[in-house]
Amino acid sequence: MVRVEFLGPIQKEPLELDITNLNELANILQDDAQMKEWLETSAVAVNDTLVSTRDFVLKDGDRVALLPPVCGG
Repeated sequence: MVRVEFLGPIQKEPLELDITNLNELANILQDDAQMKEWLETSAVAVNDTLVSTRDFVLKDGDRVALLPPVCGG
């Protein structure tokens, strides 16, 4: 199982999913209208390391975090 966390202004509870890569996660989240918008703009980290490809292989126990863009001053 992989734990998916939604940080910052994404108001969604963490999920526990049986997935093997980020493509599978994207396909699951595409069905959620709110998440579809965040998927286009958010960075993704696996175990606190930013990743840039949806083909990234996930292992049991991994933690995926969706990091929305932040601005401040």
